[in-house]
Amino acid sequence: MSKTHIYFMPGLAAGPEIFENLTLSDELYELHYLTWNEPLTLDESLSSYTKRLSEEIKHENPVLVGVSFGGIIVQEMTKFITVKKVIIISSVKSQTEFPTTFQFASKSKIYKLFPTQIVTNFDTYSKYFIGKTLEKKAKMYKKYLSVRGENYLKWSIENVLNWKEQTVLENITHIHGTKDEIFPIKNIKNAIEIENGNHSMIIIKAKQISKIIEDTLTFLNY
Repeated sequence: MSKTHIYFMPGLAAGPEIFENLTLSDELYELHYLTWNEPLTLDESLSSYTKRLSEEIKHENPVLVGVSFGGIIVQEMTKFITVKKVIIISSVKSQTEFPTTFQFASKSKIYKLFPTQIVTNFDTYSKYFIGKTLEKKAKMYKKYLSVRGENYLKWSIENVLNWKEQTVLENITHIHGTKDEIFPIKNIKNAIEIENGNHSMIIIKAKQISKIIEDTLTFLNY
C-alpha cells in the first residue's frame, strides 16, 4: 500500500516546528514540511507567491494541511495543482469568515503602522517579558515564530488582511478552536470544533488534531 503524501504549511511567521507534536501513522503517511519564502517584492501578488511555493510539491495528488495564514496559502495553491484533500486549522475558508476588525484594518490600511521591528528584533524585546507566564510565552514565541524577515512580515500582513476569496473549496476540512482569539468561532461555518482550542492549538491540542486528520483521510480512502 502506497503512502499518502501530506504537505504541511505553518502559520504566519511560524516554522515547521509547530507540527512537531502531531502523531500521524508512519505506515500510512509520508510527511513533508513547507517553509515560508521571502516575497520577491512587497508588491508580489498572493497568486504569484503561492504558484512559486506550489513548485516545491513533488508528489501528485497530495493532501495539503495549513495553519492560520498557511491555511489560506494551501487553498490558493489548489489553483495551480491537483490535490487529494485540503485541511485547514485555525484559519478561514473565505473572506466572509474574517472578524470585523480585519475588515476595518483592510479598509483603513491601519495595519501599515504595525511596528514589525517588535517581531524582527524579538530577541531584544523579549527581555521585557517579566513574570513566569510571560517568560513562558516569550520562549514559545522564540521557538515557534522563527520567520521574522521584515519584508516577509509586511507582505504577509498585507495579504492576510486583503484576501478576497469568496468561494469555499469543495474538498476542504476545517478544524477550529472554540476559543480562537484571532478568528472567532462565531464567524466560522462548517468546521470541526475543538473545545477550548485557541489559535495556537496546533501545538497544545495536537493529539486531538492528529485524530481528526487521520479520521478524515481514512474516510476519504473508503
